[in-house]
Formats: sequence, C-alpha cells, structure tokens
Amino acid sequence: MTTSIRPRRSALYMPGSNTRALEKAKSLDVDCLILDLEDAVAPDMKAEARSQIVTAVQGGGYGDREVVIRINGLDTAWGEDDLKAAIDAKPDAILIPKVNSPADLERAAHKLALGNAPQSLRLWAMMETPLAMLNAAAIAACGRDPEVRLSCFVMGTNDLAKETRAKLNPGREVMMPWLMTCVAAARTGGIDILDGVYNNFSDLDGFAAECAQGVEMGMDGKTLIHPKQIEACHAAFSPSEEEVAWARKINEIFDQPENASKGAIQVDGKMVERLHADMGLRVIAIADAIAARSEA
Repeated sequence: MTTSIRPRRSALYMPGSNTRALEKAKSLDVDCLILDLEDAVAPDMKAEARSQIVTAVQGGGYGDREVVIRINGLDTAWGEDDLKAAIDAKPDAILIPKVNSPADLERAAHKLALGNAPQSLRLWAMMETPLAMLNAAAIAACGRDPEVRLSCFVMGTNDLAKETRAKLNPGREVMMPWLMTCVAAARTGGIDILDGVYNNFSDLDGFAAECAQGVEMGMDGKTLIHPKQIEACHAAFSPSEEEVAWARKINEIFDQPENASKGAIQVDGKMVERLHADMGLRVIAIADAIAARSEA
C-alpha cells in the first residue's frame, strides 16, 4: 500500500541503451523516470543497457525524482538478470511488464526478499494484457499486502491495443472500460495509477486533451515518451490554486470545534460533506509535495 503521498503527475520513459538520455534525465522537471530495459531496447543491446542503468542509478544525481527501472519479463531470457541488477541498483521501484495475475508480482517480490532489497524498494505493475484487465482487482489487492510492495499501476495502452486488436483512436472510447476498471481496482488496492502514453509527441493539443481525459478518469498522472510533453502534463495533473484554496478552506471550517460532530456544513452557499474535506486533504498534500519539489 502507498505509505506516503508524492506527486506522480509525469513518468518519462528513458531508454537504458542511451547514456546521453540517462544523463539528460537528471535535469528534467519530471516527477518520475522510468529507465527502460524492455520495449525501448533492442535484443542485442539488453546487457549493455542493463549495465548502463545500474551505473546511472548507483551514481545518483537524480535528485527527488522517483527513479523506476522497467525490466524485461521474468519469463524472457533477460528478466532474471534484469531483476537482480535492478535490486542491486536500488532504485525507488521496479516496473514489472505484462503482469497477468498476482502470482507475477508475488514471484518478483519473493526475489526482492531473497536479494535483501530494502523495504523502500517498491514494485510497479504494467497493466497491458487482456488477462490483466480480467484480473485487475486481484492484482491491485497486492497493494494491501506489504510483502508484495505494489504501489502503482501503469497502463500500457499500446500493448493492450495490440493484444486485444482494439483501435487506439483519439478519445479512446473503446479503451474506456478497461481504463476505468483499472482505476477502480487501483483505488481498492490503495495504489496510484498512471495513464498510458500518447504516441504523437508533436501533437501537443491532442496530448493535452488526453491528459485532461486522464484527470477526469481519476488517474494520478501520465506516462510520457518525450520531454516536450512534461509541461502540459504537469498543467493538467497539478491541483489549481482555486482547488487548493477551497480544500484548505473547507478543512479549516470542519476543524472548528463547533463543527466537530457535523457530517455536512454550508460553505459559501454550498453544501459540503465531510468526505469532501477528506478528498481535499489529498489535494493539499499533493500541492504541498509539488511545492516542495519546486523548492528543492
């Protein structure tokens, strides 16, 4: 289960085979970095990319960015070595691709335990297969099991389109049932969920529209494929000044002694329930975490 609130508005994929990209990542205003050993790396470059990522992560310099290593699947020729190397590198999290069931995460978590990985090292799960959609609630339940360490879902919409033969069209109408299923599942597991990538990184208007859609769905952030997408992503997934001010106001009013036993109160002509104050606490926490990042 997620133990602390931190902004995960943006998660930028960076190919592990590109040392220049790994270095550039240290200067990018992004919340999370996904250093990739899977899709972005050709088979003949896997071993070299693995070594480069370990060197980069152990060398540090990424500041308060959340560093995540995406390994190859444990059923591939590279997966076991990737996982061992990632444990040794000690990133913030390891992203497991093509998770189909809780067993996939339990297997990875067992290897983390055997490798004496620090408790702070979390697992993230790529949700990108038909079976993952059918098992979303069971997979998300791993977020309630401290031994499994699951803290985040990442939607793999490209792979999901490929494996289901569904069209990944603007608006993502046919994807919506799966996306919302995973949002609901993530909330039952107490974990975050990041939206899939937008492939046309030159289409910033289309990207901004898809970010807005992700916010409406309840996503915590979005995965990115190019640095030029960061600004619009942060604009969409950051609480506005008005939202933060309103959240602070209603919580201050509910905290007044005369309102301690009330489930609902009137504020500025609106009926506000205590659940809205609870929702506002997360808005405040995210805003404070973003402000702390900016000041670091």
